[in-house]
Amino acid sequence: MKRVLIFSLAYVPYVGGAELAIKEITDRLDTSEYSFDMVTLRFDRRLPAIEKIGNVTVHRIGFTAQNVKVSDRALPWQCRLAKSLFPFTSFLKARSLHKDIRFDLIWAMMANQAGFGALFFSASLKLRRTGKYVPYFLELQDGNSLEQIQARRPIVSLLWPLYKRVYFKADAIKAISQFIARLAREVGYHGKVEVIPNAVDVAKFSVPIPEDETAGLKEKLGKKMGDVFLFTASRLVLSRGVEEVIRALPQLPSNVKFLVAGDGEDRAKLEAIAKEAHVRDRVIFAGHVAHADIPKYLKVSDIFVRPSIIEGMGSAFVEAFAAGIPVVATPVGGIPDFLFDPDRDKDMEPTGLFCEVRNPESIAHAVKKYMENPTLAARIIKNAKALAEEKYDWNLIAEAMKKQIFDPLSQRG
Repeated sequence: MKRVLIFSLAYVPYVGGAELAIKEITDRLDTSEYSFDMVTLRFDRRLPAIEKIGNVTVHRIGFTAQNVKVSDRALPWQCRLAKSLFPFTSFLKARSLHKDIRFDLIWAMMANQAGFGALFFSASLKLRRTGKYVPYFLELQDGNSLEQIQARRPIVSLLWPLYKRVYFKADAIKAISQFIARLAREVGYHGKVEVIPNAVDVAKFSVPIPEDETAGLKEKLGKKMGDVFLFTASRLVLSRGVEEVIRALPQLPSNVKFLVAGDGEDRAKLEAIAKEAHVRDRVIFAGHVAHADIPKYLKVSDIFVRPSIIEGMGSAFVEAFAAGIPVVATPVGGIPDFLFDPDRDKDMEPTGLFCEVRNPESIAHAVKKYMENPTLAARIIKNAKALAEEKYDWNLIAEAMKKQIFDPLSQRG
């Protein structure tokens, strides 16, 4: 059995795309071949310091607070300090665990504090010359460009030579899109880069929902006969482009409404934008929706719209593919890997429509195109669903991880 140690800043119950990927992949790998331990931040003192979640034994460390929401602007000072110290505290915890477990592989989720912790741990094993080589691989999911990373995290610019070593010392890099793979090369990494996307549970998102459940949800949301629901599911921050969809509503018929699932630090700003645009009654802020319930919200909606400004890949778009509703997106980050627009990608079967970044008029144009051309919408839905089934199911991705990352690196150890 190969023992894998994962470094990740957050994990269940704080789940984003990166954390979901860890869980979906580890749940599908044979426990007779691989075992997984994780060092992550505890954040909330009510969470146990150690517990088994799926196939991962989770070791939580760091200062804690109560009722913590994991958002940089919402984190209490204790958790912000724990996050800053994670490169060192996770390294020490890994050293302690390694005395008993003897890891065979190191997995760093993102080139952030978790990447530094993995780098320090890997370097310490080499310095000790234990005779056993422990490979280290870095997974990249952040859709920010290098310039954006340096602008948002000034400490990265200050520590740039050390930051690059998080990349350079990796035996392999896994990127979830071609866009992110190119970023790794821009840093100067010349080693093995495998592009393995995130995925969705296709069966869960494509299964029919009982009529009584969809009818009840429509009633709860106030959806009337003839209403067209635009839908997005994301953390409510301005980089997701939710405000531009709101500003597009005045250019669309009054029966078009916007359903927003999610919460976040910019919700009040978005509500104010809806009021200023005189469409507050056409925007439904559903608040936090459990990921398990997203298929129901997709089924009662008509068009998925997320005009992202940045996007590492965008699993939510593929979830919409699997659910069978058409998508409007921006051609940023990893989205062009799977979304093909009939006007832009003429040699590909279309799987969605693109709109321009920060352009409400462009969003409205794409929505009208679906509404006025049901034949095109049906064609796109069929193609997108087939693509999700053929390339973006978690079972396929877990197998790709095993063959392209875990097995080759394990043989080097």
